[in-house]
Amino acid sequence: MSTSSPASLASAASPAAAASPAARFPDGPAADPAGSRGEHRIRSFHARRGRITHAQAAAIDRHWETWGVELDGSPLDLAALYGGAGMPVVLEIGFGMGDATAAMAAADPATGILAVDVHTPGQGNLLALADRAGLRNIRVANGDAIVLLRDMLPPASLSGLRVYFPDPWPKAKHHKRRLIQPSFLALVAPLLRPGAVVHCATDWEPYAEQMLDVLSAAPELANAHPSTGFAPRPDFRPMTKFERQGLAKGHVVRDLIFTRV
Repeated sequence: MSTSSPASLASAASPAAAASPAARFPDGPAADPAGSRGEHRIRSFHARRGRITHAQAAAIDRHWETWGVELDGSPLDLAALYGGAGMPVVLEIGFGMGDATAAMAAADPATGILAVDVHTPGQGNLLALADRAGLRNIRVANGDAIVLLRDMLPPASLSGLRVYFPDPWPKAKHHKRRLIQPSFLALVAPLLRPGAVVHCATDWEPYAEQMLDVLSAAPELANAHPSTGFAPRPDFRPMTKFERQGLAKGHVVRDLIFTRV
């Protein structure tokens, strides 16, 4: 399918959202405010935009002003973001094309989903899925989740964290780029409410073992399945594209479920 141009999208966009996805996100992920402070941080993701379809671009143009979240370092008011106080909010980091995210949001409309990814086509696809299904509990953020965790969320504001099939960075020299690290949990733990659920999944066994070690070492977290370490595959987590690919390669899929104590 052909890609869209700024001119071809102008008629579909509202005046407030006239910028095309390419203009809105010129470098894929949003800028990290740390860059302006001269800080250097190892990123856990590949900066990429990919080929975006007309439908995905139109969804961003139509819905970003309402359902999009700019990761600009400004504190977020989650109650205002989801239209009222009291709605629990789950953060999902890395949602691919958003099919599983939309399915889980539809299954639990009383929970707000804050979905973060650097992949522009996936953002457009998730916005389109949410629109077609009438989902009003999804908000989509473009960029580096670390900015959100470090600068934008108030303490004890999250009821859950989902990280499904993050980049395993299989080469030893790249292990430092893996998302699930002690430094990552140090940012996450203060943002979780007591009882909040941390749910990770991967088909890369060495990464699964690292996840288990890192999560188990966090004093703020308790393993929901301490006798086995890994959790049985939960029915509520939809099958994802990356999971299918892993299973096709003969990989074992591991789920890890921890709670905030």
